[in-house]
Amino acid sequence: MSAVTNAAHWLGAILLAMALLPAPLAGQDAARPRILGVAHIAIYAHDYEKSRAFYRDFLGFEEPYSLAKPDGTPAMTFFKINERQYLELFPETAATTDRLNHISIETGNAEAMRLYLASRGVSVPQQVGKGRIGNSNFNVKDPEGHTIEIVQYEPDGWTVRERGRHMPESRVSKRLAHVGIIVTAFDAEMKFYTGILGFREIWRGSSSGTQLSWVNLKVPDGDDYIEFMLFKDAPAPEKRGTAHHLCLEVPDVAASVAALEAKPYRQQYTRAIEPKIGVNRKRQANLFDPDGTRTEIMEPATVDGRPTPPSTAPPPR
Repeated sequence: MSAVTNAAHWLGAILLAMALLPAPLAGQDAARPRILGVAHIAIYAHDYEKSRAFYRDFLGFEEPYSLAKPDGTPAMTFFKINERQYLELFPETAATTDRLNHISIETGNAEAMRLYLASRGVSVPQQVGKGRIGNSNFNVKDPEGHTIEIVQYEPDGWTVRERGRHMPESRVSKRLAHVGIIVTAFDAEMKFYTGILGFREIWRGSSSGTQLSWVNLKVPDGDDYIEFMLFKDAPAPEKRGTAHHLCLEVPDVAASVAALEAKPYRQQYTRAIEPKIGVNRKRQANLFDPDGTRTEIMEPATVDGRPTPPSTAPPPR
């Protein structure tokens, strides 16, 4: 075989191999796998045991499992809301800092999601990891800098192992409706969540009427959503606890508040619990853990069952 023929042979082989490459490696967009819902929110606690008592003894969530550091001190614990949603609690790493560790969204295929995000220019790890509780996961950053964990529940993971357990009827809620995150880079965040992840805007509201305060974005393949808490400039880290929040759905706020008022823990909870009707015209009430991180309990429908018109105010600039 001549040198020219040999070169042509290898060039043909290389071109054939390139044609057979998966789409992300060939520079084309991969298909986005399903995003099924908000899996959890993870928060830091200054006094770990006090915060555990709040979520366990006041809100009524059970801990199906906890993890320890190599020295035996607590690394994190999981509070089960339902079969697929949790709250994760971490000991703080530094005082007077942001209480938000990360948020998590569930997919049916973590590796496909990794390839898809890479194809859209998002920085991803070289491979999907396996967490200590046996689920496939990896982290990315949104334009605001929030950590987003992508999780796939595995058949041999602890989440599946604990199905049917640790869900007392006395817990304050059976569903994490949304998580709230601070957003200052509005356009970039909208592009990331709607343009790349495929979230769909379902409502926007304003507390002042002149400037947009919130935007709600629903996951593509479920009913959970993420709430943008809009700011021109982000609050100081130690003052973000009311903005970074979780929202628990309840059928009747008044009944839920009455149940909380009757709990023994109420004697050490020093704040008033005040039901109200929000700008979205849904009944709600706010609770705060020992570090001031907010848990909102809210009914799923408006007071009259009719949709609340979205705000037309501009976002903060």
